[in-house]
Amino acid sequence: MDDRRQLQAWDRRYFWHPFTQMQCFGDDDPWIIGHAEGNYVYELDGRRCLDAIASLWCNVHGHRHPRLDAALAAQLGKAAHSTTLGASNPPAILLAKALVEISPAGLEHCFFSEDGAEAVEIAVKMAAHYWRNVGRPEKQIFVTLENAYHGDTVGAVSVGGIPLFHEVYGHLLFPTLRLPSPYGLAWERFAAGDSTAAAAAWLTELESLLAARGHEIAALILEAGIQGAAGLLPFPRGVLAGAQALCRRFDCLLIVDEVATGFGRTGKLFACEWEDVEPDLMAVGKGLSGGYLPLAATLATAAIYQSFLAPFGETRQFYHGHTYTGNPLACAVALENLAIFRDGEVLAQLPAKIARLRDGLSAFRDRPWAGAVRQFGLMAAIELRNPATGQAYPYGERVEYQVCRQAREMGVYTRPLGDAITIVPPLSVTEEEIDTILTVLHAAMSQGSHP
Repeated sequence: MDDRRQLQAWDRRYFWHPFTQMQCFGDDDPWIIGHAEGNYVYELDGRRCLDAIASLWCNVHGHRHPRLDAALAAQLGKAAHSTTLGASNPPAILLAKALVEISPAGLEHCFFSEDGAEAVEIAVKMAAHYWRNVGRPEKQIFVTLENAYHGDTVGAVSVGGIPLFHEVYGHLLFPTLRLPSPYGLAWERFAAGDSTAAAAAWLTELESLLAARGHEIAALILEAGIQGAAGLLPFPRGVLAGAQALCRRFDCLLIVDEVATGFGRTGKLFACEWEDVEPDLMAVGKGLSGGYLPLAATLATAAIYQSFLAPFGETRQFYHGHTYTGNPLACAVALENLAIFRDGEVLAQLPAKIARLRDGLSAFRDRPWAGAVRQFGLMAAIELRNPATGQAYPYGERVEYQVCRQAREMGVYTRPLGDAITIVPPLSVTEEEIDTILTVLHAAMSQGSHP
């Protein structure tokens, strides 16, 4: 047995994969990525695939970027890890300062963690603890959206809203109030191009809820302009800014989840910038380290931070932390990631790439095997449809996975979200590579829609 086959056998035998039905795993001939470079990943046998999902939306500047590699190697020569409980390290200090300086105004303090779900969990705990600290313990309910996704820890799942992922854990979760998805509620107006009316329809729902129950609501939590795991469902423009205004009016906190959208994904460093939103708490992750190491952060306002300051004996400190909080390796590579953004070329090149993606997506519209086509920045999704019925395929038939497998064999690596095929490449993707992704997916979807 060659090394590749041996590894595949051990993979099936020992490795329990995330979001994977392991009984079907052997049927998929799982590929094993041996190395990666630039915008491509390589299987052990040398086959190359364009990484059209940015290694689950986190790779920013391509694989093995020389500046990121060098930053990581330099820190390895100093210290790989030391705790930040009662201690600190230079990369963590410098990164906290850098993040505060580039984040929306008002966010002045940074708490590190290892992934986006933890960053959201921390924001939820900070919000609940804040209201207790300021003498309003009755404000303990969180408002979220249908089809929301904020990660897979229990607190993050509690403010999530995707039944397929979360329903089985319902007995573990704290109750929340749910509003309709801005995309779903206002779809007809949104599709007709009337973003203002679409946003107003959702904001009316939010205003009614806050007017009735604002006295007991701790925070509203929203993904930053698009519901990612729900199938890349963009918000009508004005939803984030309108939500901020209503939260201020009814005295509840606004938590914005920028885990998927932060660090250039939407065309600006943070999606909040499109509407000049200044949240009370903001969660970031994924692209923070350039896609190199697990790292996330929760940014908080001075008011929230200061509510935790008290004499030691009052036990008001934030009782939360992880072994690898502020890991110096991850923070060092994240600092260099931000330095690459400061050079200016990454963000300056994005409008042309986003426009190229927008233009290319027009080839999928009105195809009998395609449903809605959605885009927000350098994120896109194309719904797969059965051309005979115009409906989505039954979940258990796994047709979307077959399409992605076919695309992989043609040199493009992506994954589905429900009935949608997604395109979320590294920001370093070229316009020609965008064309390649779209050409391959067009072929794979048109051929693969006849299982």
